[in-house]
Amino acid sequence: MDIVTLAQAAEQNVTGYGAIGYGLAAIGPGIGIGILVGKTVEGMARQPEMAGTLRTTMFLGIAFTEALALIGIVAGFLF
Repeated sequence: MDIVTLAQAAEQNVTGYGAIGYGLAAIGPGIGIGILVGKTVEGMARQPEMAGTLRTTMFLGIAFTEALALIGIVAGFLF
């Protein structure tokens, strides 16, 4: 075998790791949003007069958690 054949055999590009990485990165924010919404509903059930404040805080938490998912998709495309 010559050196060109060995170099071509060593140069194999595997694609699809970005999609797998994003799928794994989306698990964390999905679990986080589920816990966040569940605890907010629980808090609203315990103290209905605080529903407006809890809802506002919940939406802020969802926004920050979704930022993690966006970072995960960007990292999946970069690496």
